[in-house]
Order: sequence, then C-alpha cells, then structure tokens
Amino acid sequence: MKNFRNFVSAALALTLTLSLAACGSQETTSDDSGDGSSPKYLIGISQYGQHGSLDNCREGFLQGLEEAGLKEGVDFEVDYRNADFDDTMTTQIGDAFSAEDVDLMVGIATNSAVACFNAAEDKDIPVIFTAITDPVGAHLDSGNITGTSDALPVAGQLELIRALQPDADTVGIIYTTSEPNSVYSVGIYEDLAADYGFTIDAVGVTSQAEVPQAVDQLIADGVDCLSNLTDNNVVGVLTSILEKTDEAGIPVYGSEVEQVKLGCVAGAGLDYVQLGIQTGKMAAKVLTGEATCEDLPYETIENYGLYINSDSLFALGITVPEDIAQSAQECAE
Repeated sequence: MKNFRNFVSAALALTLTLSLAACGSQETTSDDSGDGSSPKYLIGISQYGQHGSLDNCREGFLQGLEEAGLKEGVDFEVDYRNADFDDTMTTQIGDAFSAEDVDLMVGIATNSAVACFNAAEDKDIPVIFTAITDPVGAHLDSGNITGTSDALPVAGQLELIRALQPDADTVGIIYTTSEPNSVYSVGIYEDLAADYGFTIDAVGVTSQAEVPQAVDQLIADGVDCLSNLTDNNVVGVLTSILEKTDEAGIPVYGSEVEQVKLGCVAGAGLDYVQLGIQTGKMAAKVLTGEATCEDLPYETIENYGLYINSDSLFALGITVPEDIAQSAQECAE
C-alpha cells in the first residue's frame, strides 16, 4: 500500500523493535524509510449526506476496521467529508482525496462512491463502497473497487405490510429519478407486488423540494400506505412526510431501523451499523495487503430485521400480530 504515514516517534519505534525481537515469532512492518516503524494509512471517507442510516454506515465502518485490528490514530487517519446531497460536491471531494494521495477512498451511498471511483482511477487508488443497492447498475462491480450492497428485502417488506394491513391494495412510493438505487428498488417492488396482492403507485421526484408535493399526490390518489426506500432525498425530509401522512391517517413503512425510530410504523430492513462493520473488515484486508479489491467481490447482507414503532401503530389503529410482536425490535422511545 502506497503513501504510508510514519507517525511513530523514534523512541516508540525502538521500543517496538526491541519487543518484537524478544517475541521472535512476530514481524515488523516497515514503511519506505526503512526504519522499522509501523505504517499509518490515510482513508478518505465521502458520505453523500447526513441521515441516520448513512451515519450508521460510517460508524460501523470504523468499528469494522477496529475489529480487524486497525486503530484510528495509531494505524490510520480519516479525512471525512460530507457532500450534503450535492453531486457537484461529491466530485470535488473525490478530486480532493486523489490530490491527497489517500491510501483508500470510501464512498457511502451511490453518488459518492461513483465520484470516488472516477477520481481514483488515474492513480489506481482502491475504493470501498457501502449503502449501494445496485452496484452492477452503477458500474461499480469491476476494477479497483469493492464493498457492500444494501439491497432492500422487498419481499419481506411486502409480507410485513400485508400482515399489518390485510385489506390494503395500493402501496405508494416516492423515489428520486436520478438515484440508481431507488430506481432499481422501485422495479423490484413492481415485480413482486402482485405476489402479495398489491399494486404500486410510484411518484418520481428530481429534488428534495418536490417531495412534499409527491406526498400530497399519493394521499390524493388514496394509497393505503407508503413504503419508504433508502432514497437520500426522501429520507432527508422524512419527518415532514410523516406529518402529512399522520394527519391523513396513512401509515408509512421504513426500510431500516432509524426510519422506524423517527415514526414509521414498522419496517423490514437492514442494520446499517452491521453493514458498515462488514465493509470495514473488507477495507482492512485491502489496506494491509491481505487482499485486493479484485479479490473481494462485493457482498450483500442477506439477513434482515423486523422493526416496529408501537406508538405510531397505536396512533393509526394498527394491531400487530403476535408472531411479529415477538420477533420484531421495538423502536418507540
């Protein structure tokens, strides 16, 4: 791995050398200076925007590195930047990481990962992504890049909605037309909906400012519920959505635990901390030279959890079947 940062003082380096010599069976890792000291890596983390699931990915990623034996401030440093859902900013962040010659770029969400990959190619800097629903559709499945997918358990979500709303017919979805992960997920919903007796009413938006109008349209259409994706524009104004749907008496289902904590009635979704941990462990292998990105196909978490918010369910008069109540995680505060 290029561009090691030597941070250990001469005294500490001597102590480490003596201790390793005493052990005999251990080996030192040297940087280009040849003084036998440990390397420090610089990791650039680009997060598309700030909300619960993406924050959990980042925190889990750092935890995964630590579980793999790399300690922040000792083995690596982080340059963390938030794009605030601005695609121009994602490009600028990727270019900045390239100029810094970081040892690894991390893209949290599709837009950030694509920007990092584009910026990393000329220097062949490895890229790790997370919170990407469709890596193949985003063209992030080959090259010096790998990571984890947060493909939604759509079948599990539809099964949950049917269990909680036996008489429901139409599921409304709001999605951003420029987010590949959202377009992909809507397609899966449309493919599977009939198997559970539903039709999908999907409304596309191009910006966060259009989301309230989309909510009004779905309410006017008479949908029985909304199923929220991991769409960054939509999640960013989830509390505003819930104000409208609660007033209209329409339940909203979340796609991960943080959305249910905010007031969605329930959800079948991933644990984004665990997703981040999985990603961090992959990154550790790349940083330490145990594997290259090409050696590590992207991974998808297959297991999902059930989450309920009893306060939200009660407010909308929804009764939870006993089997779901026993197996689901309670998210009401």
